[in-house]
Amino acid sequence: MKSWLAPKSFSVWGAAIVLALSAPAQAEGWLKAKDARIVDETGKPVILRGMGLGGWKLQEGYMLRLAKLGQQHVIQGKIADLVGPERQKAIHEAWLDNHTTKADIDAMAAWGFNSVRLPIHYDLLTLPVDQEPTPGADTWKEDGFKRIDDLLAWSKANGVYLILDLHAAPNGQGNDLAISDRDPAKPSLWDSPEARRKTIALWRKLAARYKDEPMVGAYDLINEPNWDFDGSGAKNGCKDEKQDALWAFYREATAAIREIDPRRLIVIEGNCWGNNYKGMGKPWDANMALSFHKYWNVNDDASIAAHLKLRKETGLPLWLGESGENSNVWFADAIRLVEKHDIGWAFWPLKKIGFNQPLEIKVDPAYDDVVATLTGEAQMAGKAPVSADKAYAVLMKLASHDVRFENNEAHPDVIDAMFRQPHDASVRPFARHAVGSKGATIPAWQYDLGVIGAAYHDTDAANYHVSTGGERQPWNSGRTGRNDGVDLARTPDGGLKVVDFKAGEWLRYTISATAGRYAVNIVGTGPMGIVVNGDSEVKSGAVVKLLTGTNTLVLRSTGAADVSTIRLTPAK
Repeated sequence: MKSWLAPKSFSVWGAAIVLALSAPAQAEGWLKAKDARIVDETGKPVILRGMGLGGWKLQEGYMLRLAKLGQQHVIQGKIADLVGPERQKAIHEAWLDNHTTKADIDAMAAWGFNSVRLPIHYDLLTLPVDQEPTPGADTWKEDGFKRIDDLLAWSKANGVYLILDLHAAPNGQGNDLAISDRDPAKPSLWDSPEARRKTIALWRKLAARYKDEPMVGAYDLINEPNWDFDGSGAKNGCKDEKQDALWAFYREATAAIREIDPRRLIVIEGNCWGNNYKGMGKPWDANMALSFHKYWNVNDDASIAAHLKLRKETGLPLWLGESGENSNVWFADAIRLVEKHDIGWAFWPLKKIGFNQPLEIKVDPAYDDVVATLTGEAQMAGKAPVSADKAYAVLMKLASHDVRFENNEAHPDVIDAMFRQPHDASVRPFARHAVGSKGATIPAWQYDLGVIGAAYHDTDAANYHVSTGGERQPWNSGRTGRNDGVDLARTPDGGLKVVDFKAGEWLRYTISATAGRYAVNIVGTGPMGIVVNGDSEVKSGAVVKLLTGTNTLVLRSTGAADVSTIRLTPAK
């Protein structure tokens, strides 16, 4: 049994939360494909449960609140313009040193993850095509390979598989530019034979380095190709039917790897962000898995029916190689769905500046001013840009301090949604609420952990905009605190309160008490009521009876309301 392992700096969780996750059964050695499933070398089926380390070796703008800048090379260029090239390099080096450390992998293993997907930017391992001093040659960067070795050592120590994912291939593999740090002014991977040669050379280099290492679980050859190979007019390849260039590349890369590494599980991804496998034909290698990615759509059998059909036709296993960026409701539903079909998963990402993943990077208040300067928004608003020295101090603090595991804000509700809630609909206390002779004050946001309909009810619980059309749908309007459908906002002192508490919504609290009569007061605005141990609903100010031991309290909204705390005071 595992308990929550949280960064020391976020003591609110501390010992108050015990998720009691069952440790996954250890796989034995090499992963391989057999009978349309991923198995270990003893033949035992393996359900991969993992996270992608997005934002570490490849930075996407949205993870840094720099979505307007997009690609990593644009972001780094803007930083260099602001603080100078040497200081920019120092910031980036510190980021690589601190974003993911052994502490992150130790925590992942403690939470129940058995795999980690590493998104790799090729430029950490070799020079860009147009910077090679000898055309057609490859300059290798040992420091980049050593960083992978370090991650592998941390993973092996925890019995966690490391899956290598070429997230940014030389020259970029798609029209969604930030994903692969692509510069549209240069020929893409698909337009450049030399970029494709270098990509295959890189996989040969990786294969030679790790060919005898079973805990490198798989090679994920290219992340999310999204390219119009057929001239269909859909720039991300979602309407392509043949995609001959994609399949030819995968065959060539597989053959090159097999010359060196005959045992590794190879993962391929379809076009259209990993989902369009039309034109693939018969499998060219028996030890392959097919990755699909799933975001912002409904979680029912129909949503993965095409992939299940592909598994049946090819005899190859499926892996949900990337998913996430949604609510706990969506996470639990998606994982329940794919595990029902014996499909493993890797969610995205482990951490970012934002609230809806296991770890959150908390930034200096001055970071927003740096962002506004980098994007030009400050200048457009007539505000003075941040000075070079100030920007350097804020960014270096981010890269050397804020990003580190021990300084991240932990979100155990996300872990609970990934591991327990897909298979267990019971509720558990989020925090220990004890009501004794002096009463107690219960923060409203500390409602129980559990699935929607058991621990709470909220009318806007997930983002399904790919299925429903229209704009992205918020679930927690404040985008802070917990990742359920419940809307939370920060108070002036940095605390949390429940907001947008609509009619019909409710929150459940498990409390322990000394038997007695207590006055209950709801600190907030709007019409609300309390139900204690299933009795009739009462209003704020009423006296209720608590039993010795465990009690349940349900806070209900009957109109537009918000609430910060629930106070229980012994009544005479």
